[in-house]
Amino acid sequence: MKDVIGYIAAFFTTFALLPQIARIWKLKEARDISMFMPLMISIGSTLWLIYGIMIGEAPVVIANAISLFVSLLTIAVAAKYR
Repeated sequence: MKDVIGYIAAFFTTFALLPQIARIWKLKEARDISMFMPLMISIGSTLWLIYGIMIGEAPVVIANAISLFVSLLTIAVAAKYR
């Protein structure tokens, strides 16, 4: 059961910024979007990714590699439409 909870938590935290990306893409506008949040998530995901590599845990590595990509994509899309 603990693994199921872990995978569900990883899913939600990994893809949490996708609705923001969709909104920016749809409106073609990101003036009201804080760049600080995806930047913080990028830093955190990078550190978790390094940690996952160090302890050799594939689920930690995979979830945080995807999370890093999504947060960097958020930054890129927001920067494009500012």
